[in-house]
Formats: sequence, structure tokens, C-alpha cells
Amino acid sequence: MALIITDECINCDVCEPECPNGAISQGDEIYVIEPDLCTECVGHFETSQCVEVCPVDCIITDPDNTETEEQLRAKYERITSDNG
Repeated sequence: MALIITDECINCDVCEPECPNGAISQGDEIYVIEPDLCTECVGHFETSQCVEVCPVDCIITDPDNTETEEQLRAKYERITSDNG
């Protein structure tokens, strides 16, 4: 699944630089995650880095973007091959 940032976000700026895919950006009011770029850090790390650093635990799985580990890995492969 891709992740989403809830409205509990305090705009602390710690999640954006942790995303290896560049999926996190500042939205109108809070940070947002682009689901087409979010692999939950599959291919990069064992755990989602944004979730690890979030001080208010406002980053959760997106029920509207359910993906298997294999789908996340395929997305990672696509993203990294596009950038290479």
C-alpha cells in the first residue's frame, strides 16, 4: 500500500528528506505523499523511513491504494530504472 499523511501533520519537515523516492512534498496545508512514487521504502529500506521519523504518527497506510509487496517492488524497479 502507498502511505498517506493525515491532517494531524504538524508540518515539522522531517519526513520529506527521508523519502528515497521523492514521493513526499508540501501540500496546501500539510505534507502529501504521491501514491505513484510511494513504495513504502521497499527496495531501499526495511521500514518506511517517513513513518520512522514522524513525531506525531500521522503517516498511515492508504486504504485507497492497496498494493502487495510484489507490486511495491515492481514500482520500485520502475522508479529506479526511470531515474537511471
